[in-house]
Amino acid sequence: MTKIELSRLKEISDLRSVWPHEASDFTPWLAQEKNIEYLADVIGLEITVEEKESSIGEFSADILAKETGTDRKIIIENQLENTNHDHLGKIITYAAGKNASYIVWIVKRAREEHKAAVEWLNENTTDDIGFFLCEIKLYQIDDSKIAPMFVAVSTPNGWKKEQKRLESNETSKSKQDYEKFWNAFCDYAWKNQRFAKTFHKRKAQPNHWYSLSIGTSEAHVQLIRFSRASAVCAELYISNNKNVFDQLYACKDEIEEETGIKFDWYRLNKKKASVIRTNENFVFQNEDNFSEGFDWLMNVSMKIKTIFLKYM
Repeated sequence: MTKIELSRLKEISDLRSVWPHEASDFTPWLAQEKNIEYLADVIGLEITVEEKESSIGEFSADILAKETGTDRKIIIENQLENTNHDHLGKIITYAAGKNASYIVWIVKRAREEHKAAVEWLNENTTDDIGFFLCEIKLYQIDDSKIAPMFVAVSTPNGWKKEQKRLESNETSKSKQDYEKFWNAFCDYAWKNQRFAKTFHKRKAQPNHWYSLSIGTSEAHVQLIRFSRASAVCAELYISNNKNVFDQLYACKDEIEEETGIKFDWYRLNKKKASVIRTNENFVFQNEDNFSEGFDWLMNVSMKIKTIFLKYM
């Protein structure tokens, strides 16, 4: 029998040995797509970063983000020390200043009194506002690379229960179908090397849409499955910038010629978002015939990212 040599996992207590400064070191690290998605997976939110050091009067929030696929704003406040009253006041101030739906407070260690304060906020605010308190820890095995770990200390009331419900048989049939569909898409798409180099994989959710980052906070690719219409859609979703839409629309003919696709252009003047969309009909009867629809989604997604970005 082969003898396996084991070692010990050690915690690095000095976070500033890795990130000396919150604003110039930790915040840029966290804002990177792979790191913000790690946080998102831990707390159960889909997060798209919009702005770092976002101004609020004389102050600035570390990260302004939104829930992917919606217009719900997220404030992320970083603290590489133990929780204190100053930062507790900041997260409330920033939430009010940005009209945020979710507030994520990342700290070295959560003191009991501040954990209780966050729990009190979750108990005494409306259901459409949620506070998350997370600890960031660092670990290493011998001389290995240092590994970060997020630990959710406090979440909105019923949040974990709701997340478990979404993963259980209590989830509606349609939501189960959506999650199964996007999981199948992920399994298929990321076997393609070109697609895997173009997009970073995100965890599938029980939604009718699946989002892909294109490397800018101004917009993202959104894939949609319309079950009743037996169709799929790929679109460029522009979050809140009509100038970007107008800039692209001015190049409409060139873009459609390069992509070989006739898009539907929706400026949506009464809404913050704008979309540039194309649809295709597919009948998804069973997983055996999913590949044709998946190939179409992959092909259009790559065209949207590579060609639209040239004109943004």
